[in-house]
Amino acid sequence: MDDYKFNEVKDVKWQSIGSEDGNIKFKKNKRGYRFRNFLKLIIIIVIAAISGAATSAYIINKKYSGKNEYFYKNQLSNNKSTAETPKNAVNKVAEAVGPAVVGINNKGETFWGSTTQSSGSGIIFDPNGYIVTNNHVIEGASKVTVKLSNGKVLEAKLIGADKRSDLAVIKIEANNLPTAKFGDSSQVKVGDLAIAIGNPLGEEFAGTVTSGIVSALNRTMQYEGAVYKVLQTDAAINPGNSGGALCNENGEVIGINSLKLGANVNAEGMGFAIAINEAKGIVNSLMNYGKVKRPALGVLGKSVSSKDGKIQGFYVNEVVQGSGAAAAGVKPTDVIIELDKTKVKSYEDLSEVLDKHKIGDSVKCTIWRNGSNIDVNIILSEMKDSKS
Repeated sequence: MDDYKFNEVKDVKWQSIGSEDGNIKFKKNKRGYRFRNFLKLIIIIVIAAISGAATSAYIINKKYSGKNEYFYKNQLSNNKSTAETPKNAVNKVAEAVGPAVVGINNKGETFWGSTTQSSGSGIIFDPNGYIVTNNHVIEGASKVTVKLSNGKVLEAKLIGADKRSDLAVIKIEANNLPTAKFGDSSQVKVGDLAIAIGNPLGEEFAGTVTSGIVSALNRTMQYEGAVYKVLQTDAAINPGNSGGALCNENGEVIGINSLKLGANVNAEGMGFAIAINEAKGIVNSLMNYGKVKRPALGVLGKSVSSKDGKIQGFYVNEVVQGSGAAAAGVKPTDVIIELDKTKVKSYEDLSEVLDKHKIGDSVKCTIWRNGSNIDVNIILSEMKDSKS
C-alpha cells in the first residue's frame, strides 16, 4: 500500500481505484446542481415575462390611447344624447293633458258607513273646477270625490247629468286648475294617433297613458235605448278609464272614453269614446241648465212593421198635450213613416233626425193613416220625457 500515492482529483465525473475485483466506478450526486439550474431557468422565464408584458402594455397604450380616449368620449356623448332625446307626441300629450285628468270616486252609504261604489276618470275643462265625466261614473252617488293629479282630494257637487248621452258635469271648489282643450272630432281620420289617459282599475294606476290609433269613425252604438256616435280605437280602455280623455297628437281631446259602450263587445283592442263634437253641446247645456234640452215631436210609441213589410215606421200610442205633434194634428194609431225626408223604421231613426235639429225648428213629417199618406209640419218642442 505504501507504493501507491493518491492525489485528489477535482471536477472528475468518475474515479477508479484498484481492487481485487478490478476497477469500480462511483457516480457523483448531481441533484443540487440540477436544482440550481432549474431555479435559474425559472428566474429567467419570469423576468422575460415581466419584461414582455411591460413592453406590450407600453406599445398598446402608445398605439391605441387615442382610440380609447375617443371611445370613452363617444360613450359619454351617447349618454348625454339619450338624456336629451327629443320628446315624441305621446310624451308631449301626457305632460300637457295628464294634469287635467282626474280620478273620481262614487261613494254610497251602507249599514257600515260610506263606501266606494265605483270609480272612474274625469277631464277638467274649466280652471274654476268644472269637470266632465260619464254619467254612469257618478250615477246613484251620495257623495262624489275627485282626486287631482297632485294627490289632493276634494268633494264635488253635481252640476248636471244626462243619462241618454252618458255625460255629466261636476264641480270642485278650486281655482287656476290645469285644463284640457277640446278639439274637433270631425277632423279626425282613421289611422290618426289616439292617446287615452285615465285611471284604469282605480287610483292605484292613476294617470295611466295608453296609445294606439283611431280605428273607425262615426260608429253608432245603442245602449239602453240611447244612440251614441262614437270613435273606435285600439288604445287600451279598461275599467276606471270611463270619463277620461282620448287625445290626438296635438294634445286636444277628441273623445271622452266610455267603457260601458264596449261592455258587450267581447273583443280585444276595441275601445270607444264619445266624439267630442257630440259632447260639446251637451256639456254647454248641462252647464247652463243642469240638463240637456232636446227637441221632440211630442209622441210616444214603438216601432212597427206590417206583415208584408210594405209599411214600416213609428206607431204613435200617445200624443203629448201641448206638443208640436198635437198642434199639427197627429193622432194615436198614426204611423210616422218619414221625417225630414228620411225614412223612419225605428225610434233610433227618429232620434237621429231630431239630433240634427234644435227646439223651435219646423220639420216635415209623413204619416200613414187608414191606408193613406199625410204630410204635416211639426214645430219641435222641448223633450219632456225619454221618448220623442
